[in-house]
Amino acid sequence: MTTQLGFHVDMEKCIGCKACEAACKDFYRLPPEVRWRRVRSFETGEFPKAIRVHLSLACNHCEDPACMKGCPVEAYTKRADGLVIHDPTACIGCQYCTWTCPYSVPQFDPEQGVVSKCNGCYQLVDQGQLPRCVQACLTGALSFGEVVAHEAQKRQAVRQAPGFPDPSVTRPATRFAWPEKGPQPDRRVRVAPPAGDGTSVGGAAETVVAAAGEVR
Repeated sequence: MTTQLGFHVDMEKCIGCKACEAACKDFYRLPPEVRWRRVRSFETGEFPKAIRVHLSLACNHCEDPACMKGCPVEAYTKRADGLVIHDPTACIGCQYCTWTCPYSVPQFDPEQGVVSKCNGCYQLVDQGQLPRCVQACLTGALSFGEVVAHEAQKRQAVRQAPGFPDPSVTRPATRFAWPEKGPQPDRRVRVAPPAGDGTSVGGAAETVVAAAGEVR
C-alpha cells in the first residue's frame, strides 16, 4: 500500500446541516433505511457555557478493516490508496460484516438484499475529484486526502472523537479536530443520541461517556 486516504472532520466548523448526508444519499440513490454518512450531535461543557457540537461520519477506511475480515465471500477489498471497497455482486447478504465492524458502517440494503457502505467515492477520486459529501459541505468541515497530510497540515487531527470506539482495534483512517471552545481530547464528554434513531456513533442504544485517544 503506497498511501492511506481518509476523511478529516473538523467539529469546530460542522453546523449539523446534514448536507453531506443528503448529497451521499442522492448521489447513490440510497433507500430511506440506509445512510452511508451520518451526522451525530453531542453536548459538551457545563451550563451556562455548554455547547452542542456535530460530528459527521462515514466509513473510516481502516488500515486493518474488520468488515473485510468478517466477510466469508471476500466481497471487500482494500485498494492501494487505502480505500475499503465493497462489491455488491459478490455479497450474499449474510450481514457478518455488520457485526464485526465496531463503527456500524456496513448496512443491510433491504431493496437489494445485500450489504452496502461508503466506498470513499473511489470513482470520483480516480477522476481527481473529491467525494460527494466533501463537495457538499457548506463550511469546509469535511476534507479528504492522505492521512499523513491531514496530520501535518490540518488543525489537531486526532484519532478519537466522542462516542468513537477504540481506534487501536482497526486503526481507522478518519482524523478529527475537536471544537476549540469545548473540552479537548484528553477530557471526557457526554454524547447525546442523534435525533431519529437513538444510537450513538458506535451503535450503542444509550448515551455514552467517551474519552478521546492519543494523537497519532
